[in-house]
Amino acid sequence: MAPSSPTTTTTVLLLLTTLISFFLLHFPHPHPSSTHRRSLLNTTTTTCSHILQIPPHQRCSFSTLHCSTHSNGLLNYFSFHFCHFNQNQYLSIPFLTLIVILHFYILVKTAQDQFSIIVTKLSNHLNLSPSMGAVTLLALGNGAPDVFASVAAVGAGNARTGFGAILSAGTFVSALVVGFVAIYAAPFAVSPAPFVRDVLFYLTAALFLFYVYLSGFGGGGGRVKSGGGDRNVSVEIESGSGGNVGEFEKRKAGSGIRHAFDKISKTWEVPVSVMLKLTIPQSSPSEWNRFYRSANIALCPILLMYSCKSFVPLDHPIVFLLPNVHFSLWLVVLFASSSFALVHFVLEKKPPKTEQMPVVLIGFIMSVFWISTMAGELLNCLAALGSLLEVPPSLLGLTVLAWGNSVGDLVADVAVAKAGQPAMAMAGCFAGPMFNMLFGLGTALVIQTANVYPEAYELQFHVSIVVAFVFLILSLMGSLLVVTWCRFHVPRFWGFCLVGLYAFFIALSLVIAKLQF
Repeated sequence: MAPSSPTTTTTVLLLLTTLISFFLLHFPHPHPSSTHRRSLLNTTTTTCSHILQIPPHQRCSFSTLHCSTHSNGLLNYFSFHFCHFNQNQYLSIPFLTLIVILHFYILVKTAQDQFSIIVTKLSNHLNLSPSMGAVTLLALGNGAPDVFASVAAVGAGNARTGFGAILSAGTFVSALVVGFVAIYAAPFAVSPAPFVRDVLFYLTAALFLFYVYLSGFGGGGGRVKSGGGDRNVSVEIESGSGGNVGEFEKRKAGSGIRHAFDKISKTWEVPVSVMLKLTIPQSSPSEWNRFYRSANIALCPILLMYSCKSFVPLDHPIVFLLPNVHFSLWLVVLFASSSFALVHFVLEKKPPKTEQMPVVLIGFIMSVFWISTMAGELLNCLAALGSLLEVPPSLLGLTVLAWGNSVGDLVADVAVAKAGQPAMAMAGCFAGPMFNMLFGLGTALVIQTANVYPEAYELQFHVSIVVAFVFLILSLMGSLLVVTWCRFHVPRFWGFCLVGLYAFFIALSLVIAKLQF
């Protein structure tokens, strides 16, 4: 007789987690020189951006060697153009454009159909209010990749990139995303206490960090050095993810462009849905499927290992079962997880009676993985298109790459607002960027200050960073004053003002970038 479903499922997942943790903690760490460190600046946009300047017959081999997928994600988009399409732009550019649309579709579907619903369920399990869920779970899910990215940037000596990443994403969300939420859903009311708390704390953090930057006190009393640094406007191109709290209601397909897009997306709907179900466990008993749950157990550990490949190489040799034979880590984990999946498929016959907290937690982690991965792939593909079309790096960094860094926030928050939860969308617009600034950049500066102690960690002065600070503070102060003046109702005109403010910020930043060349 098979054991009950909740007991077996929880046991299998816990055993699987324990097994993976055992291997990760007990195999010897590789030599630092052999480890691919995760860099804040994407190799595609730094190493391969000038690929058109080398002889045409060398571009295929150059893209294969220097635009490697080891640091750029799942695919090498430059090799598609220079190797597979033989530098034919009439074939490669439409193909890469289609890939961009596909990545964006997966990102939207994951944010709407998985992440937001899972965050709501996780908040219910933890008895969190919607506002508290937005400033905790949502902020953690959105900001986790940016925390590691900021630490890597500042640790590698790219303080400008670290500051620029946090400030660009913050300005994008606090101005453009909040603006679109207001345009689509205003007028709507917000809870006074949570709104003032979120905006005021974020504004205080931005002002304090601005003071730190201008004074040069990176913790120990350093000085700001004028000039220096690279001239291109650097924007973080790791994945920022998005999503928000709120139940999504079923909506009928509209007409016009929306209806046409729905027809086109039908081509991807089935394979994308199957892919997400294979890798994101469905916690609801009504959605339980024995095959999909077994596939979750087999595939989730491998995907999580892939996301940590910068720190744990997938091909690291370890001893497993046979003392004199070394196996790759990914093969051992795949064997173990597949064994547990087979056991689950054989023993489990009926769905669990209630939702299980471990399953909801794993669903949250896997949703963050897909949003982060797809946002990164979207950026890599856009960066490749920008280089192939010879778009100036400053323009690409300030527009496409900056938008893509927070595209998850834009998609999910506007969708939540359209679904009738604008207040929840507003809460997520401030909690995530504030987490990135305080915890991400704060951790990076603490580590660097400790590394150079008792010397001071010196910062370099850049006009573009000051401009980003100013516009971030203006957008936050404006939202706080306008919404408070309107008795905590968000007016639609303020949405247009915020979008205009962001447009002015982009224009001014481009002028500064051009003058610095």
